[in-house]
Amino acid sequence: MNRLVFAVVICFLIFLPRVSAQETATGERHDAQSSAMKCPMHDTHSKMNERGEKGMGFSQTATVHHFLLKPDGGVIQVEAKNAADTNNRDDIQMHLTHIREAFSNGDFEIPVFVHDTVPPGVPAMKRLRDKIHYSFEQTSSGGRVVITASDKDALEAIHEFLIFQIKEHDTGDPTEVR
Repeated sequence: MNRLVFAVVICFLIFLPRVSAQETATGERHDAQSSAMKCPMHDTHSKMNERGEKGMGFSQTATVHHFLLKPDGGVIQVEAKNAADTNNRDDIQMHLTHIREAFSNGDFEIPVFVHDTVPPGVPAMKRLRDKIHYSFEQTSSGGRVVITASDKDALEAIHEFLIFQIKEHDTGDPTEVR
């Protein structure tokens, strides 16, 4: 939430001077809100959510992501916000089952697609895939992928990957190992 508020404030600060200058130069009045709607930071998060819906197969607004750093790895957890939302719950469980399998095989195409970049940690997680274990756990509203490793380099890569996810998805989860 804080990241969203910050992004909106930054967008206003960036675009408000342009709107004022346009009003002065042309004598026309422009709507500052429509300029803010084109904010690159807001647009980037919106596009990530659009790609997320395509790549993950479920609503990004009706679900909540959590990324947790653990001493032995971490957790990717996704839940439907509404416990009665069995469609998103089932889609989450199918997606996370697929993610467990894909990541186990060194396939990180979905997070690359969703974020439109190679997330930090991914190259090392691919290289060290034989030292990383992925398991899926079903929950009543979704599920989680538990990622574990004992190799120092693998753990570092897992944590880099999860911290990137925390920041990109703006989950508010701690970025320290707990």
